[in-house]
Amino acid sequence: QVLLVESGGGLVQPGGSLRLSCAASGSFFKVYNMGWYRQAPGKERELVARITSGGSPNVTSSVKGRFTISRDNDKNTMYLQMNRLTIEDTAVYYCNTYPPLRAAWGQGTQVTVSS
Repeated sequence: QVLLVESGGGLVQPGGSLRLSCAASGSFFKVYNMGWYRQAPGKERELVARITSGGSPNVTSSVKGRFTISRDNDKNTMYLQMNRLTIEDTAVYYCNTYPPLRAAWGQGTQVTVSS
């Protein structure tokens, strides 16, 4: 069973930073490409960034230059460093494999950017 737990969200002012973590159970993590996704109110869930099993990152144009995805396979953990946050980044952030596994969606972590 794939179990993923997101953490690190919170309330931050525009221009601020947050670091999200995704803790994975089991040995599957090392062999999977992984991704960070987000869902804003009233919008569909979208991919934010992805990273290969070997650590090659890719971020979408909307967050390029502000967000950095990384992973530590020894710790079964993936990270999303988010800098220069804007109100438009407000959403629930999820981690999952890439492409995502339906059964692996967790509760997500809420990120709220507000002054």
